[in-house]
Amino acid sequence: MEIWPAIDLRGGKCVRLRQGDYQQETIYGEPVEMAQKWVSEGATCLHLVDLDGARDGSNANLAAVKSIVEATKVPCQLGGGIRDEHSIERMLAIGVYRLIVGTKAIKDPAWFREMCRKYPHQLAAGIDARNGLVATDGWLETSGVSAIDLARDFQAEPIAAVIYTDIARDGMLQGVNLPAMTDMKRAITTPVIASGGVTTVDDIRQLAAAGLDGTIVGRALYEGTVTLQGCLEAAR
Repeated sequence: MEIWPAIDLRGGKCVRLRQGDYQQETIYGEPVEMAQKWVSEGATCLHLVDLDGARDGSNANLAAVKSIVEATKVPCQLGGGIRDEHSIERMLAIGVYRLIVGTKAIKDPAWFREMCRKYPHQLAAGIDARNGLVATDGWLETSGVSAIDLARDFQAEPIAAVIYTDIARDGMLQGVNLPAMTDMKRAITTPVIASGGVTTVDDIRQLAAAGLDGTIVGRALYEGTVTLQGCLEAAR
């Protein structure tokens, strides 16, 4: 199982939000330094989130993303603000390994399918859920669409993965929603990367045992409730 250390970007800084709340932000420093730290500790891939892009569709953190990609030389997946083909082209051009499309994939699934076919295995569906229902627009809106139904709708396309986030657990250090993650993994053939709530290495072991293809680890690394080495060992 892959371990994707998270680097959330806002205003050019590395930050963490509680449950996606922009009013509950902790700043952890310079993004490139943090990225290099995780790679030096054994990370083979990085999960980047453009929080400004997720909220308003801007590319305010483009320079930071480019710097991380160039400095680390490991696969970096990026989510936040990927809502048109121009954004896809621009981010792939600077070396981003994989792009996560969330809001636009949900609101315009025909467009997302077209993009998946045009950029095969370079796009992932970012499915964020609250109580099993899809949330959009930087988690500000909750739809009436089932997360699993949405994932099933996309699995016939050449998508790289489903990044499945449980919003209620994200940034709360309360453990993963193992039943929800397991249900998603069993429901589709597309690779599933779990996100939200990883707190201990036991969370990692449980996700790996359930067959998840990867997991994103954020606040637990920054707060020190796990070490990256411990996560990598548990994933193996």
